Amino acid sequence: MYSLAADRIAKLSRAGLASRLRTGKRGLEKECLRIRRDGSIAQTPHPAAWGSALTHPYITTDYSEALAEFITPALDRTEEVLRFLHEVHQFAYAMLPGDELLWASSMPCALKDDSLIPIARYGTSNTGKMKHAYRVGLDYRYGRRMQAIAGVHFNYSLPLDFWPGYREVIGSELALRDFVDDHYFGLIRNFRRIGWLVPLLFGNSPVVCSSFLAGRTSRFKKFDECSHYLPYATSLRMSDVGYKNKNQAALAISYDGLAPYVDSLSRAIATPYPEYEVMGLYDGEERIQLNTNILQIENEFYSYMRPKRTTRSGERPTLALRERGVEYVEMRALDVYSYSPTGVEEEHLLFLEAFLIFCLLADSPRITGEEQWGMEYNELTVAMRGREPNLLLIRDGAKVPLAQWAQEILDGLMPICEILDEGAAEPRYVRALQQQMAILRTPDELPSARVLRELQQRRQTFFDYTLDQAAQHERYFRERPLRSGLRDHFNGLAATSIAEQKALEANDKLDFDTYIARYFADPVTD
Repeated sequence: MYSLAADRIAKLSRAGLASRLRTGKRGLEKECLRIRRDGSIAQTPHPAAWGSALTHPYITTDYSEALAEFITPALDRTEEVLRFLHEVHQFAYAMLPGDELLWASSMPCALKDDSLIPIARYGTSNTGKMKHAYRVGLDYRYGRRMQAIAGVHFNYSLPLDFWPGYREVIGSELALRDFVDDHYFGLIRNFRRIGWLVPLLFGNSPVVCSSFLAGRTSRFKKFDECSHYLPYATSLRMSDVGYKNKNQAALAISYDGLAPYVDSLSRAIATPYPEYEVMGLYDGEERIQLNTNILQIENEFYSYMRPKRTTRSGERPTLALRERGVEYVEMRALDVYSYSPTGVEEEHLLFLEAFLIFCLLADSPRITGEEQWGMEYNELTVAMRGREPNLLLIRDGAKVPLAQWAQEILDGLMPICEILDEGAAEPRYVRALQQQMAILRTPDELPSARVLRELQQRRQTFFDYTLDQAAQHERYFRERPLRSGLRDHFNGLAATSIAEQKALEANDKLDFDTYIARYFADPVTD
């Protein structure tokens, strides 16, 4: 795996193509809970001053009315992405009601009752009602607590002019679109093999409010009167109390290529599921599910990485993929980094870019059933025990030390980081890699270890600690107001988005049930 990546980097360099790796597109989607100053989840609607959550390009909601999502466009440079995210935060804080803050962690604030997590609403258009009904379905199927967890998604694509030269270097005779799709899926398969490295290095959620567990504390240790934790956890968000969903454990979604992926995902969306059929589609007059199948829509499948294609209005993601191929990948394994006001660090993104390129260039055979089991074991083990001394993971059917495997991966990234730094004033990628190499040698410096250490030193609960961080982030942005021109720009975006939502609502002619039926009538398989 690692020797092939190094060989391909060398071939790209000799062909004069390595520089094209530096011009990929990067983007971020960062979620965060709106809370009251007392630390409880906000019960107010999505702030009107932010614009319409349905139509705003950069400020929306995820599952809950209180779970904001800030989105950047796809940009050429990491610093541009972070600058844009910073500006969105500046605007959001400027328009945030005075009695509210943005929670600073992936794992939610204190939750006394699921009903206190308000499901997002998007107005009266069919599109808006569909988004709301889908979220009601998630509540009925999985409950609301898991949906209140926040994360950061890193979107990445190679430049279009990289692919023809890469195909020539490899010596492939595939049509260019098939070649691109095939290699993006190779990237995804490799991320599934070694993506456990992301929560290990950047996981920031080893502890939760006890209220989140709702009495399911038998596997956890009591940190204090209102916090539970696991001593060596890296990311409870990525564990089976968070992002990893037991209800979907039996789904056999194939990553063998684009067609198998679309076909297997489409089958899950079209296959009835007895438990959901018993629930039915309605509770009185309220639509409580889009359908009674294994998955309502594609986004219900919780995966660490997704192949993506920008969709047209009303277009299903699987149809867009089938017709136009993979455009970029969405990496979903990052916790909100609570030590940064924006929840993201530049050094982490530089590392992740090199890591995804490594996953692309490395050998990526099809995933066997035995390997699938091992990958799931590794993901869960690192999330819940990743800092445990002498921890073993499964590779090629055998147990290997996590520390050894991680070091091999980091060593494999060095040639890529060196290529990405060529011609730059400073070796930013190499430094980002060296930073993680140093942390790997001293696991007590991992973010998850830092959280527990600071909680102990300050004698604070997770709730109080994170609330203090939220207040610090608010002060940071209040002291750095958005300059007037940009503020006017975001005000204009908000006003335009509200007008667009009203236009959608005014132009709807179909009743909602007919709209849903037509949406799912689009064929996604031949």
